Amino acid sequence: MKFFRKPATWLTGIVAVALILAGGLILTPNNHATSAAGTRPEKTAGIPASFTELAEQAGPAVVNIRTVKTVEGGTQLFRHFFGPQGPQSQPDSRRHPFDEFFEHFFGQQAPPEFKQRSLGSGFILDKQGHIVTNNHVIENADKIRVKLKNGREYDAEIIGSDPNTDLALIKIETDDELPVLGFGDSDKIRIGEWVLAIGNPFGLDHTVTAGIISAKGRVIGAGPYDDFIQTDASINPGNSGGPLLNMKGEVIGINTAIVAGGTGIGFAIPSKMAGDIIEQLKDKGEVTRGWLGVGIQELNDEIKEYYGTEKGVLVTQVFDGDPAEKAGIEPNDIIVSVNGKKVDSPRELSRIIADIKPGEEAEIKLIRGGKTRTVDVTLAKRDEQKLAETGQQPEEPGATGLGITVSDVTEDIASQLNLRDAAGAVVTEVESGRKAAEAGFRRGDVIKEINHEPVNSSKDFREKVEKADKGDILQFYVIRPRTGITIIKLKK
Repeated sequence: MKFFRKPATWLTGIVAVALILAGGLILTPNNHATSAAGTRPEKTAGIPASFTELAEQAGPAVVNIRTVKTVEGGTQLFRHFFGPQGPQSQPDSRRHPFDEFFEHFFGQQAPPEFKQRSLGSGFILDKQGHIVTNNHVIENADKIRVKLKNGREYDAEIIGSDPNTDLALIKIETDDELPVLGFGDSDKIRIGEWVLAIGNPFGLDHTVTAGIISAKGRVIGAGPYDDFIQTDASINPGNSGGPLLNMKGEVIGINTAIVAGGTGIGFAIPSKMAGDIIEQLKDKGEVTRGWLGVGIQELNDEIKEYYGTEKGVLVTQVFDGDPAEKAGIEPNDIIVSVNGKKVDSPRELSRIIADIKPGEEAEIKLIRGGKTRTVDVTLAKRDEQKLAETGQQPEEPGATGLGITVSDVTEDIASQLNLRDAAGAVVTEVESGRKAAEAGFRRGDVIKEINHEPVNSSKDFREKVEKADKGDILQFYVIRPRTGITIIKLKK
């Protein structure tokens, strides 16, 4: 399955309408179910008779967001025929017959810059004109234009954005009375509940679609704090940033991602997460997160057996001078809870720590040498730029475009895997459907070389992959536990 796409931009002239008759039942406007066999109609509990009132009440607060951004390396004509990457984006076996024609005129030099236009959605949060949307809708925009349902248009400015959760806050200036939508509590929603999505799919203003909550807590590899609501309410390109509403008219999610080529599978950022982040953006223009200062990985079956525990997250590295080291946390400790909240996965630990304000104290329960102990840690501020420069930030799935998570090889890991030294990068997570999974990577693989150049750490791995150009062939020299040496080849 091809994985996830953010449904923000691109226009199309194709609109499809489908009528689904399931299980021999036809729902009538009077909210009754009539069986195909002609038995007496019975009231179908739980299905709203109409979404009309909710759509009419919430619709005016949903806005159309149009952006213009400058993109280098292609003319409009060039990209119209070949897409954003130009003809070179296609594999050699599928090169377009006009490739040589364009290369003759353009050579290897990129064509001039051009203005790229895109569409997205958002909703008005308050009377002051603050509007919630996705970061990828407004990122790098030179101009942002907001259109209300009543037809009025305004220029908007960016108040703040958070790429890690793909949230952004923009603002318009007006003396007009603005309709608003408020956040509900996404923690209270239940799988199977009815929800309504409003947005601008394919540029079609204020399209309303209905569905149910399909699942909660989805991790799709979009970022380090994935915790998505899954819905079968129709979400399409242009819906990004629009609200997902419960039957009370409260925003319980911000529509953000879809499965590429999928039907009835859309994802929304839960309001519980979004509300806290939007408040920080509104107050300070940025998001401040707690930082512990450890490298971590999930407990696989072998590690669980080795350490004699079923729950928790393994600490693989403790960074010098950071809060964890100061509190006495050591490599090979297993963190089982933070402030009484159980920790079962690296992502869960990251989310819990991120929600704690820098300077606050966290009580961390861990297992060391088979014994449980508690340490108090005063968290620091998570500095994204510093982490990127130092390489301390653990690799996230998709951060290099491969869909793979790696960590440093510690002395303990080297000993368990019978490695001669602790150099290399160990694979801790492989994201289904991405390049790494398709190429054959497995959790526990130790990457020792990339294109015959040694890999000594997770930072080294990240730098070598990021240095490679899109389309380059990468060959990985891998030591696989209980198997031996294998070579994995993929195209970036």
